[in-house]
Amino acid sequence: MVGKSTRSVHEESPEDQKGSVVPPIYETSTFSFPKAEEVPKAVHGESPRYVYTRWDNPTLARLEAKMAAFEGAEAAAFFSSGMAAISTSVLSFVKEGDHVVATRDLYGEAHKLMAEVLPRFGVETSLVDTVDLREMESAVRRSTKVVYIESPANPTLRLVDIRRAAKIAHLRGALLLIDGTFASPINQQPLRLGADVVLHSATKYINGHADVVAGAASGSEEKIAAIKMMRRTLGGSLDPHAAWLVMRGMKTMALRVRAQNENAMALAECLSKHKKVRKVNYPGLKSHPQHSLAMKQMSGFGGVLSFEIEGDARAAARVVNRLRLASIAASLGGVETLVSLPFVLSHHQVSDEEKRRSGIPESLIRVAVGVEDADDLIQDFGRALSST
Repeated sequence: MVGKSTRSVHEESPEDQKGSVVPPIYETSTFSFPKAEEVPKAVHGESPRYVYTRWDNPTLARLEAKMAAFEGAEAAAFFSSGMAAISTSVLSFVKEGDHVVATRDLYGEAHKLMAEVLPRFGVETSLVDTVDLREMESAVRRSTKVVYIESPANPTLRLVDIRRAAKIAHLRGALLLIDGTFASPINQQPLRLGADVVLHSATKYINGHADVVAGAASGSEEKIAAIKMMRRTLGGSLDPHAAWLVMRGMKTMALRVRAQNENAMALAECLSKHKKVRKVNYPGLKSHPQHSLAMKQMSGFGGVLSFEIEGDARAAARVVNRLRLASIAASLGGVETLVSLPFVLSHHQVSDEEKRRSGIPESLIRVAVGVEDADDLIQDFGRALSST
């Protein structure tokens, strides 16, 4: 078993690489056949030939093999965005009359999918407490086909006990799908803990350079085959050039995530001692209510933290406005530090009542830590807080 950095850098040689250190991009929409008789076999998956890039592509296939190796999965599928990965995967396993259980702490668009979109198609959804799995256990029923969780959650950094959630789902014959974006494949291996499909916004840590929008799903051959058939129908496939960029970004994923883990821990510890900070959410802190769970199911605590300041929304805005190194922007996982106010950005479509119920006050600031020097980040945040 090779290490994470070695796996990030090295890839198996493709059959037609011809010695190139960098893999080629198959920037083509379609593939030709030497004879008409070969088409039916390719269409039905009975030959290795490619047909159409919306279905599959050699560059995409290479990226998916690399992703599967990282997740300890049999197969993986990539998409044009994280939400394409989430929605396509969920829709692959439900139909009218089915039931989905999801944790309440979800990314805003995922929350909308569960609370508003699925019910429009006759799929009932129950949102349950993220931490107390007794509520999840009570909500799962015979018609439940999917249990959907996010751990760590955005932006509260709450955790779900993945192993226990998998047992709850499987006891009723349901699948456990998890969005593991905040952890990355470097810090967390949900499939080894019993999850059936692990999802990522590959825009974030997997690509890591804020220049691609992509999503990924990993799991068994059977589950991913079903997801890929739905992807073919819904059309959310990843472009070959974007796939190549993600593959390039993965070469430094282990290095980047390691640096982000260290920076986030240093910043979280500093902020937790600041007199103008009411609360810091970061699973690496001993003060985090689920720190012991993080120690069990994560090998690193990630590069995202959030903190509440003493004051209101205007005070929070003043802090982010005074930062010099951190940019105000959505997303995370890139080499640069980004900050956002979740109340008005990532969760703007969630009702104010639901946001407060989920622990997302107006004074909450989310920090997606980059790979800058930790001392510089600490100084920048200290100066911004001190001037409020």
